[in-house]
Amino acid sequence: MDMRVIIDTIWVLITAKMVFFMNLGFAMVESGFARSKNCVNILSKNFVVFAVSSLGFLMLGWGIMFGDGNGFMGLKGLFFASGLDNSPATGEAYKGVYSALSWTGVPMWAKFFFQLVFCGTAATIVSGAVAERIKYKTFIVFSFFMAMFIYPIVGHWIWGGGWLQLRGMFDFAGSTVIHSVGGWAALAGIIVLGPRFGKYTNSRINPIPGHNLSMATLGTFVLWFGWFGFNPGSTMSADPIAISHVAITTNMAAAMAIISATLLSWVLLGKPDLGMTLNGCLAGLVAITAPCAFVSVSSSLIIGFIAGILVVLAVVFFDKIRIDDPVGALSVHLVNGIFGTICVGLFAQDKIAGLAIGNGLFYGGGVKLLISQLTGVFGVG
Repeated sequence: MDMRVIIDTIWVLITAKMVFFMNLGFAMVESGFARSKNCVNILSKNFVVFAVSSLGFLMLGWGIMFGDGNGFMGLKGLFFASGLDNSPATGEAYKGVYSALSWTGVPMWAKFFFQLVFCGTAATIVSGAVAERIKYKTFIVFSFFMAMFIYPIVGHWIWGGGWLQLRGMFDFAGSTVIHSVGGWAALAGIIVLGPRFGKYTNSRINPIPGHNLSMATLGTFVLWFGWFGFNPGSTMSADPIAISHVAITTNMAAAMAIISATLLSWVLLGKPDLGMTLNGCLAGLVAITAPCAFVSVSSSLIIGFIAGILVVLAVVFFDKIRIDDPVGALSVHLVNGIFGTICVGLFAQDKIAGLAIGNGLFYGGGVKLLISQLTGVFGVG
């Protein structure tokens, strides 16, 4: 087997395991932001969700996402990943076609595992948003549905040769495919379930503080670390220039978002708020996920700064309209997933990290790329 294939496969599997480790981060953040009486329930849901996602994605999700089909979904090899490998892989001649003797490119099961941990992340986003309200068995059923249908169908549109990919939309590591899709699903769940008892009384908004911010802080550090697998791993190739660039844009966006979220919450609340600071970090990471390979380091700082502002304002906004989100999942994943996707159309620079997609609006490009990104966000255009 070619040494390049071996190195790339190892890279894909290592970064996939880093993303898998993010399950611990989500569990710690969500349980830390919740009340102690619900901690065990939340931890249990976060533990079981990856098992459920693994089964659902193997049984049907992979086939829908990457099987030959039409612009809406895959139609061939639907069950148990039985069709040809049509999954994406950056790198020349990487088609992952199996033969009886060898693989050409990164093996399909390595790419399957990488996509699986992404699928589990999308389902986990919902867990935090509906914390302290949803029944255990209901969440398990939803997670199966998310892994088998919701995530794979949208993933097919953007990464599997579907209609959005054909329209020229770019989402490098999943600001839309993973984060805003998880955010939209979370919003639907919140609306159906309603707020927690005592959260809103008459015209008052009653804070329900989390029981363990030490756990939430440690969880955020785990997620920040895992994002260095999430974004650089999406190269699907151990390209030194690409993975180095993506790692730096990812980190710089997070760092700048931490500062802007902290400063704005300090101004609004009169003192620094650790919860806002933690969500600022996550907001910056979500926002840079789509454009991380397409923007300069200086642009990543701008994206991170705006993401930190957006997450604070969104938390306040959702509370005012009585959308009860215990962990700020909508503000982090939905709002900044949308923002990050649009940022590709605004800040992309052609041939950064070796990828040619055209320039964004702020770098001399026309509106075509921006329209494609807006189409991906709103589904029309």
